[in-house]
Formats: sequence, structure tokens, C-alpha cells
Amino acid sequence: MAKGHIVIDEGRCKGCTLCTTVCPQDVIVMADEILNAKGYHPARYDDPQGKCTGCTLCAVICPDVCITVYRQKRFPQPHLQHTPVKV
Repeated sequence: MAKGHIVIDEGRCKGCTLCTTVCPQDVIVMADEILNAKGYHPARYDDPQGKCTGCTLCAVICPDVCITVYRQKRFPQPHLQHTPVKV
């Protein structure tokens, strides 16, 4: 499975919660304990187990473009060719 992570610009986030509703891994939560400079409770990335796949659903739905998604590049696995060996 692909691995990724996100960065949320908490200063720009207006706390609409759209990103939390579309995240299939449930790694985005609302930071109810803090307010940003605009007075909103921002979204926060909370993924201690590394479940984020970098699917970009959160970034696509964010109306304020506060989320940047990073995804690890996947390298193709080498295909081993089996050659018959005569005994």
C-alpha cells in the first residue's frame, strides 16, 4: 500500500471539517483545544501509526487549499525470471 503524509496550514484553515469527513484512514482531526489567528479551530494531522496513503481526497475537498499531500514514490519490484535447470 502507498505511504504518504500531509501538511495542514493551520493558520489558513477555517475549520470546515470537510477534510475529516473524506479521509478514509481517519488521520485528520479537529484541534478543538486551540484557535488559529482567525479564531477557528483548525484541522490537524494525527497519524502516529503511519496509515496515510497520500490519496489526496483531503486536499481536493479543502476549499481554502490548506493541505499539501506528500506521497512516497513507489519503485517497481524487479520481476525475477525463472529459468529451468536440468538435473
